[in-house]
Amino acid sequence: MKKTKALYPGSFDPLTHGHIDLINRAHEIFDEVYVAVAMNSEKTPLFSLEERLNFLKQAFGRKKGIILSAFDGLIVNYAKARRIGIIIRGLRATSDFDYEFQMAMTNRIL
Repeated sequence: MKKTKALYPGSFDPLTHGHIDLINRAHEIFDEVYVAVAMNSEKTPLFSLEERLNFLKQAFGRKKGIILSAFDGLIVNYAKARRIGIIIRGLRATSDFDYEFQMAMTNRIL
């Protein structure tokens, strides 16, 4: 049987209860949830990449079906390499929707 996969990319700087909730909700729907921590050299994060990955490891341990990793570059390339067709995003306010919708359309074209 084919596994369903979803990707949740973000900086997770810091990891919040909202992030954890969204990952857990996605895990109830999909067989595998890839949580990809962004390495963005143009930003100065509060926590290092290793610290952010460790926070995620503490929150999810070795929970089956949640795959933690880091990425650099375009998220669509990360998704294509792993044959993931679903990207999960969180919205804090209605203003986030416009930005996320534009990103979704751009990612779809790519």
